[in-house]
Amino acid sequence: MNELGRLEDLPEDYRAALTKKNLVPLWPSLRAVLPPGKPAIRTQPTCWPYQGLRPLLMRAGELTPIEKAERRVLVLANPGHGLEKMQASSTIYLGMQLLQPGEWAPSHRHTPNAVRMIVEGEGAYTTVEGEKCPMSRGDLILTPTGMWHEHGHDGNEPVVWLDVLDLPIVYYCEASYVTEGKAQTVTTEGVDRDYRRGGVLPSPMFARSRSTFPMLRYPWADVRGTLESIAARRPEIEAVQVAYVNPENGHDCQRILGYSALMLRPGERLNLPARSTAMVFHQIEGAASVGAAGIEFALDAADTCCIPGYAPITLANRSSERPAFIFIADDAPLQKKLGVYEIRN
Repeated sequence: MNELGRLEDLPEDYRAALTKKNLVPLWPSLRAVLPPGKPAIRTQPTCWPYQGLRPLLMRAGELTPIEKAERRVLVLANPGHGLEKMQASSTIYLGMQLLQPGEWAPSHRHTPNAVRMIVEGEGAYTTVEGEKCPMSRGDLILTPTGMWHEHGHDGNEPVVWLDVLDLPIVYYCEASYVTEGKAQTVTTEGVDRDYRRGGVLPSPMFARSRSTFPMLRYPWADVRGTLESIAARRPEIEAVQVAYVNPENGHDCQRILGYSALMLRPGERLNLPARSTAMVFHQIEGAASVGAAGIEFALDAADTCCIPGYAPITLANRSSERPAFIFIADDAPLQKKLGVYEIRN
């Protein structure tokens, strides 16, 4: 490949004339935006152990009342993007959020899509467009774009959850904003029970739900049970994994980011091929290791890590006696829509 010309090779008066007209020569910077063979990766392998994070989150609860925080969150920032960017990867935002007993995080809606993966505690809930979604460890709760949502806590112990948003990409599109609202009136609860069995859907006479997101809460008890059933019934399959999908059409449960849950059998080791998407791994139960690009993270319950794209990944259950359960997030839905998703064997 021929070497491209440099900006400093151009006469100073020519460069000044271009700048005055808001023009930029492409060739000196072409390989920065179109590198040969593989993208330029800024996302770094990064791990956020929960045992180190939790005391700082609890101290935030002491230092900042919910009225001054609105959302009391510690952002899991990837140093490859700069901590000030508050992003785990180019498209994914992660944050650990704390709600203390008796607190209420006010209602608002925003353009980025969000999900909540519950980490610890009982008694809290999220209300989304009037639907009350109780929070228990391992539950996944959606708060899709434009939907009113608020968080409340009727219990007696701290509740913590992992926020996963497509905020970086929505912000990059200059489409990110929030609208404040009033307290919601609860109108429904337990809608997830309507979709408890695959192949059976609520169907009023000749019509299904018109909601774009008919199911907002995916209880961990049901997801875990499904994984255990698959593992027991199909011991020959390589990976015991389920995707969080819209139960009425089978599509990804949100449009930009995708979510799944993986069970590693006792002592199991999986070698994943390099994919174009960065991946977030959050340990729900058990202990596992995640290795990529010469780095290995040992995950215990509630630990979270991010692995950049275009790197083969090794997952291993560190226990020979108990299964390990991992929640996974990536931007494969977006990349597939753009036509840039790749798997490199």
